[in-house]
Amino acid sequence: MRNPSATLFLVSLLLVVCSAFASTAKAQTSAVEAGRKPVVVELFTSEGCSSCPPADALLQKLEAQQPVAGAEIIALEEHVDYWNHDGWIDPFSSAEWTHRQEAYTALFKKDAYTPELVVDGQSQFVGNNEQEAELEIEKAARAAKIEVAITSGKPEGKGSQHFTVSVGKLAGNKAGDVAEVWLAVTEDGLHSSVSLGENAGHELHHVATLRSLRKIGAADASGASVSFTGDTLVKFNSHWNPENLHVTVFVQEKKSREILGAASTKIKG
Repeated sequence: MRNPSATLFLVSLLLVVCSAFASTAKAQTSAVEAGRKPVVVELFTSEGCSSCPPADALLQKLEAQQPVAGAEIIALEEHVDYWNHDGWIDPFSSAEWTHRQEAYTALFKKDAYTPELVVDGQSQFVGNNEQEAELEIEKAARAAKIEVAITSGKPEGKGSQHFTVSVGKLAGNKAGDVAEVWLAVTEDGLHSSVSLGENAGHELHHVATLRSLRKIGAADASGASVSFTGDTLVKFNSHWNPENLHVTVFVQEKKSREILGAASTKIKG
């Protein structure tokens, strides 16, 4: 005959062990998530380019699924304007993003093309190459990163909000270079029904479309623990959907173009 007390004891012990295992597993998962390093993935694209939609879809997948262990992928989708002469004017394109790509092509000694993915400002390749994208993101995540923090302030009137930006001690920066601090506003959920050009008849969808980008300062290499701190007012266009906006801050060297650290926060509409 079984001893009821002994059986009860064994059941209780089993529950305690399972509970402890579950707590440990949860703690390990949280630690892994907390250990992800930000990696900025820029896609230079255009709605007038027939080979760009697969790259747009890949960027959406990378941003949504975060498939690379140890990496927090921060996406920036930048629509260039040099395809606008082929029948369709990309409504999200800007000469500013074309100039940004030209700075990379000068560094890489390559001609501008779309779709092009650039990872942390240091590697570039055809934007629909998923395998290479994950390899380069994994590589970038192994590099030392500067701590970047964004704190949302109170809205100032309609369509503007203050943000406090803090950048930790510089690490991995190159002597003689300038670590510039940039602030970007991106919008998710944008789409177009293309009626002309190479993508005529297609409905195109986008993620993290770059809406604005400006330099807000430079990190000070002599800073003991903080290399930059500042309060900046960000203005949002009335045509942008507040619920789909993100503010991203990244530190990028002016000459080498390497992105040393980044952070992103969602706007509360």
